[in-house]
Amino acid sequence: MNSPLVKVRYLILSCLLLVSLGSVYAQKSAKKEVLMAYYCEPCNNACDLERHDGPGVCKHCGMPFVKRSVALMDSLRNGQKKDKKRNVAIFIHNGVEVLDFSGPSEVFASTEGFNVYTVSLSKDPIISQGFIKIIPNYSLADCPKPDIVVLPGGQTGPFIENKTLIAWIKASAQDAEVMLSVCTGAGLLAKAGLLDGKQATTFHNYIDNLQNATPKAKILRNTRFVDNGQVITTAGVSAGIDGALHVVAKLKGLAVATQTARYMEYDKWKPNEGLVVEQPTKVAAARK
Repeated sequence: MNSPLVKVRYLILSCLLLVSLGSVYAQKSAKKEVLMAYYCEPCNNACDLERHDGPGVCKHCGMPFVKRSVALMDSLRNGQKKDKKRNVAIFIHNGVEVLDFSGPSEVFASTEGFNVYTVSLSKDPIISQGFIKIIPNYSLADCPKPDIVVLPGGQTGPFIENKTLIAWIKASAQDAEVMLSVCTGAGLLAKAGLLDGKQATTFHNYIDNLQNATPKAKILRNTRFVDNGQVITTAGVSAGIDGALHVVAKLKGLAVATQTARYMEYDKWKPNEGLVVEQPTKVAAARK
């Protein structure tokens, strides 16, 4: 057992074991390097958690990319789900009704926990009500991923057939918690197929048109808002405020929504004035 040959073999095996352990350690170290990625410097928006393969500048906030741990960022993303700051994308267009978009904007902007921004087909200025010029924060191509989409009404006719817009609405609905329409904005939801098989409401002068355009839906009269789970429609103009307050109550509790209504001095709000349909969508059910 103590022969020179045995000692040589033992020495060779020891060397091979050391080489093998060194290789395993090197592989583990290499894996740690792979688990780094580029993220924009924190700006408190959803883009903070978007992963990138190389250096550059964030197209959403303009902040430069920095290397951060993928495991850490994934942990932050998972920890945000319940109390995260939700992105509220309010689509505006030429001819949009002022109160249709400004009402919900006021509600969400006045409530803690929402990041509100406007989005349009492009970043070119739009004209609301024929005299108010507004520069959108984002275009459809570069806006942050929304948790809540607000589709106001007004002169929506020219936009119902816009394929890019309808595709964006459909894509947003895949992950958004809420798709909220105001007034004739319901026509955009209908075109995207999001009202089929549902009950809905809209501006009183648009009810017949929407019903004819959406035979698979039931369009209700004299109803302030209709909540189908993910998809929520409201009646005209000021009803958008009620719909937005209902969303706040749904996501953050009645006490928070009541506080927002008081801040706005909106004493007209009646929380139970709308219809809540007991049929949550697949997206809403998946989020529970």
